[in-house]
Amino acid sequence: MIKLYDNGVYLMNGTQIVEDTGNAEVPVSKEEAAQNTMAYSILKEHNTSPDMKNLQIRFDKLTSHDITFVGIIQTARASGLKKFPMPYVLTNCHNSLCAVGGTINEDDHMFGLTCAKKYGGVYVPPHQAVIHQFAREMLAGGGRMILGSDSHTRYGALGTMAMGEGGPELVKQLLNKTYDIKMPGVIAIYLDGEPMKGVGPQDVALAIIGAVFKNGYVNNKVMEFVGPGVKGLSADFRIGIDVMTTETTCLSSIWTTDEKIEEFYEIHGRREDYKELNPGACAYYDGCVYVNLSEIKPMIAMPFHPSNVYTIDELNENLADILHEVEKKALVSLDGAVEYSLQDKIRDGKFYVEQGIIAGCAGGGFENICAAADIIKGRNIGADEFTFSVYPASMPIYMELVKNGAVADLLEAGTVVKTAFCGPCFGAGDTPANNAFSIRHTTRNFPNREGSKLQSGQISSVALMDARSIAATAANKGYLTPATAMDVEYKGQKYYFDSNIYANRVFDSHGVADPSVEIKFGPNIKDWPEMSPLPENLIVKIVSEIHDPVTTTDELIPSGETSSYRSNPLGLAEFALSRKDPAYVGRAKEVQKAQKAIEAGTCPLDALEELKPVMAAIQEKYPEVGKGNIGVGSTIFAVKPGDGSAREQAASCQKVLGGWANIAIEYATKRYRSNLINWGMLPLLTDADHEALPFKNGDYIFIPDVRKAVEDKADVIKAYVVKDGLQEVDFRMGDLTDTERQIILDGCLINYYRATLE
Repeated sequence: MIKLYDNGVYLMNGTQIVEDTGNAEVPVSKEEAAQNTMAYSILKEHNTSPDMKNLQIRFDKLTSHDITFVGIIQTARASGLKKFPMPYVLTNCHNSLCAVGGTINEDDHMFGLTCAKKYGGVYVPPHQAVIHQFAREMLAGGGRMILGSDSHTRYGALGTMAMGEGGPELVKQLLNKTYDIKMPGVIAIYLDGEPMKGVGPQDVALAIIGAVFKNGYVNNKVMEFVGPGVKGLSADFRIGIDVMTTETTCLSSIWTTDEKIEEFYEIHGRREDYKELNPGACAYYDGCVYVNLSEIKPMIAMPFHPSNVYTIDELNENLADILHEVEKKALVSLDGAVEYSLQDKIRDGKFYVEQGIIAGCAGGGFENICAAADIIKGRNIGADEFTFSVYPASMPIYMELVKNGAVADLLEAGTVVKTAFCGPCFGAGDTPANNAFSIRHTTRNFPNREGSKLQSGQISSVALMDARSIAATAANKGYLTPATAMDVEYKGQKYYFDSNIYANRVFDSHGVADPSVEIKFGPNIKDWPEMSPLPENLIVKIVSEIHDPVTTTDELIPSGETSSYRSNPLGLAEFALSRKDPAYVGRAKEVQKAQKAIEAGTCPLDALEELKPVMAAIQEKYPEVGKGNIGVGSTIFAVKPGDGSAREQAASCQKVLGGWANIAIEYATKRYRSNLINWGMLPLLTDADHEALPFKNGDYIFIPDVRKAVEDKADVIKAYVVKDGLQEVDFRMGDLTDTERQIILDGCLINYYRATLE
């Protein structure tokens, strides 16, 4: 079904794979062939540096949604923003329900509308479209690059290289700066064959994720989709695979394009934005994932990660054993916070689920919902526990589904059809009952991603599936069923896009700013607090220690109910690590008292009594360390933090609580590490075994001459665990650009840009 090559490969004429075993006969050098990928060409076109090894990228367009754009614009305003220098689209698809926090959500929307007017942007009102569907319909273009403040910013199937990053990276673009990265590796995703009837894009995506996530095969690389199998896939099918590439931890994606993609642009009235993309006659890739589409079966990603995949047939045939394995893995993910069992889901030897959801940027596409309607037509979901909700990804899709009768077929069967909303994907809509099991064509199934709260004793489960098999399960009244088991005639209805829906409702400044517009600030919208530059010497206390194999951004700062507070840095920080380590906030605030005393010009030892013996031990070896040259803050240790969302708040919440660093074995994604740096936090790495660390939760670590080490580009940072004297430990920070080092020295991105304006 899927094969990973051990070596790099040459792709000849877009069809023949030649593995690089050292004696491959190819017409050009490896260096020349590496420049023949589509990814290389697009990156070269957008690179403002003469050096293709160290890229400085300027994007064509930016996009954000309503739990990121307030913080981004506030950061940019504090840094000197006068006008959006490129098209910047503000969508409202995450807090669009306006159901939590009183006026908070709609206040954020009005902030966005007035900023779009003042700075020259585009504002998409709530319920019109989810962020990525609007980008596909209205922003993507062949050979372009788009940066979005959402991790699923992926438009590669349309010939657009798109990346999801934390907000500070969009701030840089708004201030006419660049996105600085080393030239990424490029991995060929070679598609062959043709999907069997009933198999959908989520099935293909989950199969790929299951093959590459755990071994990091595509981590921080570009996935380039090639091969004869691409041509047999519709535009919607390709889009459905592409959006899920984020869950592999790749950097971005790009696909070959053809007449089906050209037709997509033509349908949306933008044929001129189509560009044919293909790799050169001989292109070199750093690896290759061979996918035989003909062998892909309906898949299910069991709790609590998109890579925890099985075929649905395999699960049904080995139900008790696989459920037991999932329960064992849950002990790690849930930290024993609640009792967790799936055995009650076995009814008469079958697996029963309580909820089905098709939604968002992954599931809410036209073809997915049409297929679901074809499957459930003439059947019904029954009157028991099982519920079924469908969210079309945009209002134009919704309108066409109404016109062609798909909505009527869904409603008659007992389905609830709702407006464009991302809530089911991050825990702000359709939260199941306690201990319930939900199957979803969305993007993630991390713990609590469906909205339950461990700290309140609540837990429910999410498994990821394709819309077709979700509809088949719905037609079978909640008993897990692959779509391939259903005898269905798929109509394959044609899509017609009505541009009037957006023309009549979306505010588009067409790039014209109006400085006279007054920004509307709701009471929850707060400025970022002042942040100090990196001190000469640093004392940090470990206030949380996490030994899970991977720590997601959801665990660092929860999604769902917290999203309404993302315009309020200090208010949001109260939720930091609340699902993973509820005592973290209190510990961090206690240590922060010392730094606040320093900033106020008073003695930190009076503010934090436990610091006195720590300082005494430090001054025995470093007597010069003290008033005027010391900073005090907190840090956390996690084995591999940062998998998942691009949300910057996973880092910024730590910073506003006095965080100066993270310590990790490795960082799960570039996104999270970049967020740490942009908020002035040291991205420290340790080579120690996480089960035998030389420090533990509650220990203080002293880093002498830390500012000089950053300035001098030191490879190793010497530090001491302050315990029975000073015990030496070493940390690394990995590669940092000169700009990243200066941001850390200045204390955060806002300070860095303020300094450049002075």
